[in-house]
Amino acid sequence: MKFVNVTNSHSRLVLNQLENTDAHMVKVYTAGNTTIVYTEAPEHNEILLINENRKVQPKEIEEVKKYFLKKIHDAVYHEEEIKVIELAGLVEISIPKHHLDTEFAM
Repeated sequence: MKFVNVTNSHSRLVLNQLENTDAHMVKVYTAGNTTIVYTEAPEHNEILLINENRKVQPKEIEEVKKYFLKKIHDAVYHEEEIKVIELAGLVEISIPKHHLDTEFAM
């Protein structure tokens, strides 16, 4: 699966997310007919997969999750806390983050 960064083509979406949520970074990618919105916020990251033509396949969900989990460098996450919500043509992956300094203080 190849991810193409198309953030510049979605400036209104990005601005809306930055103004109305706790997100500090939003990027938009395409992978074929699937649009992927990757959002970073202080306490969590969100990945939204949107495909208006068909259901997003489990293999695609896992591939996208694996790719974007590698991008989390400022915190740690626990696999068992990741929530995946699947609807027709839409998948949301929510990744709670634990900051490195507090994770090792426990």
